[in-house]
Amino acid sequence: MRYYEDEGLITPGRCGNGYRDYCRSTVDRVRVVRSLLESGLPVRLIKEVLPRLTPGSGAGTDAVCVEFLREVERYRDRLAARIAGLSEQRAALDAYLRQARRTGR
Repeated sequence: MRYYEDEGLITPGRCGNGYRDYCRSTVDRVRVVRSLLESGLPVRLIKEVLPRLTPGSGAGTDAVCVEFLREVERYRDRLAARIAGLSEQRAALDAYLRQARRTGR
């Protein structure tokens, strides 16, 4: 919870003694954040969309969803490109190892 607070993802209230007070809306927000993080989205992307998902933020939910989904798709595509690149590197290393084993190096 402190990590989420440090990252600006949540802002808990404070009790008179200075303890953090996690109200229902903060707990609900943490659930959303955890779900997004478990999906592999970076904190940067989550931080961008969370303020616009807050009720009363003035942004239309449909617009936020469309924009957010586009950003998620771009992130997914970047991941796919990285995975493809890593797969090519692994294949090149496998080929090198096969060749090295054949020649006894």
